[in-house]
Amino acid sequence: MRILIAPDKFKGTLTARQAGEAMAAGVREVFPDAAIEIVPVADGGEGTLEAALATGGEERTETVQGPLGEGVEARWVLTGKTAVIETAEASGLRYVRPRVQSALSAHSYGSGQLIKAALDAGAQEIICGVGGSAMTDAGSGALRALGLRVMNNDGARARLGGAALSTALRIDDSGLDPRLKDVQIRIAADVTNPLYGPDGAAQVFGAQKGADAAARSILDDGLRHWAELLHKTNGTDVQIPGAGAAGGFPASFLAFTTATLESGFDLVAELVQLEKALDGVDLLITGEGSMDEQSRFGKAPLAAADRANARRIGTVLAVGRSTLNLEDVTGHGVKALAAAVDCAPSVDEAIAEADRYLQQATVVALRNLDEG
Repeated sequence: MRILIAPDKFKGTLTARQAGEAMAAGVREVFPDAAIEIVPVADGGEGTLEAALATGGEERTETVQGPLGEGVEARWVLTGKTAVIETAEASGLRYVRPRVQSALSAHSYGSGQLIKAALDAGAQEIICGVGGSAMTDAGSGALRALGLRVMNNDGARARLGGAALSTALRIDDSGLDPRLKDVQIRIAADVTNPLYGPDGAAQVFGAQKGADAAARSILDDGLRHWAELLHKTNGTDVQIPGAGAAGGFPASFLAFTTATLESGFDLVAELVQLEKALDGVDLLITGEGSMDEQSRFGKAPLAAADRANARRIGTVLAVGRSTLNLEDVTGHGVKALAAAVDCAPSVDEAIAEADRYLQQATVVALRNLDEG
């Protein structure tokens, strides 16, 4: 029997690779002679770097500006002529204590510095995994790290950050790094939110970054003003589905580069050659830390299950916890589902010994499959 294990990360407990190893240990209990391959996947947010490393990419580290201007060490991956970055590495929520002031002032400048490092390394393609970000600045900070100039109504350079977008009066793109014209930038997004408005970046995601209702309104006004300024500058309409990902990070790149927005999972699946890995496979095992209704919309485990199902390969889900039951996911070709929290004495223990209980969940799911 050939089994492909292709998990996403179990956020806060296990990386995708660690989750895969725990699942593999479970497989060996039930099918000791199985041939096992582990291919970490992601939906284009955090975990994209790990997926790139699994392809043999080279990990690099840069000292860049964090979301509040402090120096942080940010990783990125170079695999051949393709660079993979995550906005969370340079501009992530991990670097701030979510509160109103940080939500208003956080910026993406460091993510632009990572892109510059990739250009310096000769990358011809840059994959940007977005998610877990602290900023709501429409990617303006990142492009300013690459030479964009933004002036306010006093003629001085506008401050960085989402709140300052409302003060921007003029954009000068003459100093943008010329290499941006020749590199392919592919932005992986797993949401369809527009840049601004009730479903936009500030109103939907601002609260998790520390913004109260008043701050979300300020940020939303800034995004709307920035979109109008972009349109005035070069005619680009950035109020489109997906532009609200990661604090609106894609918007400025859509306006000033040849960047494209792509399904996060599809992009990662291409990167790790998931279709090739599925060749000759008898069973797929996948999972994530928390499976819920959102998991049906472009999240990695069920998206991977769909790829397998198209080949008539069954899928087993081993997850941390789930509000979905097996009947909810059978349409994706899922044959068995088990959760680590149901194998552990308590949720706290399931988290503390995540690998142990994920291994047990894998065993339970496989035995249920065998009984079925």
